Amino acid sequence: MIVPYIIHVPHHGHRLFPRVFLLILFLAASSHGSPFGNRKSGRSSVFSLFNLKEKSRFWSEAVIRGDFEDLKASSPGKAGAVNYTNAGNIANYLKLLEVDSMFLPVPVNFIFIGFEGKGNQEFKLHAEELERWFTKIDHIFEHTRIPQIGEVLTPFYKISIDKEQRHHLPIVSHINYNFSVHAIQMGEKVTSVFQRAIDVLAHKDDVADTSDDRTSLWQVDVGMMDVIFTSLVKYLQLENAYNVFILNPKRNVKRAKYGYRRGLSETEINFLKESKDLQARILQSGSVPESVLGAIATIKRPLYEKHPMAKFAWTVTEDTDTIEWYNTCQDALNNVEKLHQGKDTAVIIQNKVLQLLNGKIEDAKHLKEKVLKYGDFSGLHVECLTDTWIGKDRWAFIDLSAGPFSWGPAVGGEGVRTELSLPNVEKTIGAVAEISEDEAEDRLQEAIQEKFAVFGDKDHQAIDILLAEIDIYELFAFKHCKGRKVKLALCEELDERMQDLRNELQSFEGEEYDESHKKKAVDALKRMENWNLFSDTSEESQNYTVARDAFLAHLGATLWGSMRHIIAPSMADGAFHHYEKISFQLFFITEEKFKHINNLPLDLEALKDGLSSLVLPSQKSMFSEHMLPLSEDPALAMAFSVSRRAAAVPILLVNGTYRKTVRSYLDSSILQHQLQRLNDHGSLKGTHAHSRSTLEVPIFWFIHNDPLLVDKHYQAKALSDMIIIVQSESSSWESHLQCNGHSLLWDLRRPIKAALAAVAEHLAGLVPLHLVYSHGHETAIEDWIWSVGCNPLSTTSRGWHISQFQSDTMARSYILTALEESIQLVNSAIHLLVMERTSEKTFKLFQSRELDLMNKYNSVVGLWRRISTVTGELRYVDALRLLYPLEDASKGFTEYVNATIAHLHPIHCARERKVEVEFDMTTIPAFAVVLIVLWIVLRPRRPKPKIN
Repeated sequence: MIVPYIIHVPHHGHRLFPRVFLLILFLAASSHGSPFGNRKSGRSSVFSLFNLKEKSRFWSEAVIRGDFEDLKASSPGKAGAVNYTNAGNIANYLKLLEVDSMFLPVPVNFIFIGFEGKGNQEFKLHAEELERWFTKIDHIFEHTRIPQIGEVLTPFYKISIDKEQRHHLPIVSHINYNFSVHAIQMGEKVTSVFQRAIDVLAHKDDVADTSDDRTSLWQVDVGMMDVIFTSLVKYLQLENAYNVFILNPKRNVKRAKYGYRRGLSETEINFLKESKDLQARILQSGSVPESVLGAIATIKRPLYEKHPMAKFAWTVTEDTDTIEWYNTCQDALNNVEKLHQGKDTAVIIQNKVLQLLNGKIEDAKHLKEKVLKYGDFSGLHVECLTDTWIGKDRWAFIDLSAGPFSWGPAVGGEGVRTELSLPNVEKTIGAVAEISEDEAEDRLQEAIQEKFAVFGDKDHQAIDILLAEIDIYELFAFKHCKGRKVKLALCEELDERMQDLRNELQSFEGEEYDESHKKKAVDALKRMENWNLFSDTSEESQNYTVARDAFLAHLGATLWGSMRHIIAPSMADGAFHHYEKISFQLFFITEEKFKHINNLPLDLEALKDGLSSLVLPSQKSMFSEHMLPLSEDPALAMAFSVSRRAAAVPILLVNGTYRKTVRSYLDSSILQHQLQRLNDHGSLKGTHAHSRSTLEVPIFWFIHNDPLLVDKHYQAKALSDMIIIVQSESSSWESHLQCNGHSLLWDLRRPIKAALAAVAEHLAGLVPLHLVYSHGHETAIEDWIWSVGCNPLSTTSRGWHISQFQSDTMARSYILTALEESIQLVNSAIHLLVMERTSEKTFKLFQSRELDLMNKYNSVVGLWRRISTVTGELRYVDALRLLYPLEDASKGFTEYVNATIAHLHPIHCARERKVEVEFDMTTIPAFAVVLIVLWIVLRPRRPKPKIN
């Protein structure tokens, strides 16, 4: 009997989430089980709680085994031998199936702010809607890998994936993400804090605009908002989960359009550039003042108070749960308002720059020393205004009241962010549900005219006209009468008209009417029997308009995209292993000869800080810098020259202008081949080239005067065994990307952001945020909605701070590779057991090895279970410590299977000394005939006398 071992954690108050862990089949006393399904048979031994009915009693404490000591070998004797022989093969006897899938739990919170009726359009999201749209949809999908990108960015900027590759690991993985989704609705106090923060922290994008025109564009400092989001997550004790905020703040009538930005706007940059006095004041300010929102960052929730996740079914918080956080935030925001009130533009810009320097942003040193000290503003470009953002911790947000905005490829491309990409409360809920009386009457008249226009001048039966009128009223009621805060008088009039229609339909039951008319009338009355279209009912919350459902469906799809792009994104194809040490081998290749590496035209300290941020807490980074002037290394100079090529690239700009450009670039394939030849001769090998615990990352940084790219369009490229980066003199290079109708400019003198993205791909397979694998297309597709945030993988910001989302993704990549390779080893061993036939003669020898074999198998399964548990709690450092034991256990099980089969083979191949021949009555005459023939042929003959 196979006993299903299901790990189930009850929803106790001290637990943050219900853990749906790795669902594994273990053994009862007389048999062994497999935790996974059989690909060949289509059967699966995976039991998912999502597939069980709500009242299922499938699992209980009685079936949960405490340890592997409960597992015993099959009882010896004739019965055991018979079972062994009848099994056909060893895998069947042990009940071992090849692994089909494994589940890793991922805790996610969708936190709704401004949906309690106090936000934009006074939209109210009910608890049952939260459950229906955001917690009961399918949240289980496979981890996926993106095949190697081929010739990318054609003239129409469409990615190209090579599908004909051989993959070390499957594109659609054995590993499945099991999202434990929890929707939380914040109360009025939290909504008021965010509305207040947007009002206080918003400034006009154009500093010269002093009018009260509602068409002005406003920007909100996302760096200050970061403090508020982070403090709310900590206050609610939600750090051990991924949190996506959905904001619906009430619009300020004085601000028609606002967005979020890090840093200065274009007009603020120009103001700072032209004001030498302001630059001097900022440099002379000395110590940077503390953040005015410091009090918010330090607030903590009392330990004895429950947080919203204490009870899993609790989806709506109360204001009493956040009153202390509310009071602290309001006081801090009041101080910010006093600080900016009545101040001129110069003071406001000064405070913003000092705040940037205080925030320890990645390019703070460059901003202070290069921009302010030497007045070099050529590389300081404005960042995009966005309505979505990915924070530095485990949170991101969508503001449905901001924007809308657009970004992505300027011409062509797929999945670009448009002004219709996010759901809009005003254009759906507000525009449809809250029309005025006059508008409602106009809509009704239009519907009547449209419906009856098909009748024309022909005569029609009265029953058909009545049915057409009913159809009109039904559609109008669902669109404009349901879900309204203020009842329309027209709806009440139509309700009275519906009663008259019922009476008229009942009159068709008389004998003078045709049978077909009677049938139509009866059917219509049945339709109207349970209608209550225009009057109030106690089930008002269950009546949704078409627009409301469409809005919620659109929002659900957007949140699903957040899980696929930022929480558990696709990764590059390849196996990415965890190393204890990462040795970055930096080769700076220059045309000119520099006396010292510090004289190079790059910020080496910022580069090292960025590379160190890609190293996990369980790892250690090491650096080795080398200067390689082309004039001193003929082989390297030849490799550079051979790989340097030019291409005519047609460009369509944002304004529709066509331009043909000739780009000089390095062909990465040719350069890689040439550098590998140099490496084979030992000139570029490091000291840790063959170390198991240390990974060497060769980074070739080419510094060139003229504009130079990699593979026509990139500043950096990650290859299988190296990274190629180019740096040139252009400070404002117009890229193929746009944001809100303006081209995005790249500073080719500082390719640190592109370099870190390439290194992240080389180390752990991280790909840009807009790429994700599509099962329908069987290749990668683009979706630019979540290409935001100050991280190396986004395009709308110039920052390169690695987000906690990306740090977790890197750790998960190492874990997934180890699990995938472990599954492959176990599956190969089980396949050998499937091919090994059972017989009575091998039973005793196999029985002597059975217990050790299953103990080794169970040790692998136990590590799978432990890794799944730890990763579900987002304790990735602890999970990474289990990867080496898992590798050893998987190899140990495989080797023991091979040794067991080798022991069984001599018995199969032994010669049988006893030959049994069966006789029957038909063989006796045959033997007699054979003997007679032999006697005649071989009988002795009489010798003849010799006659001479």
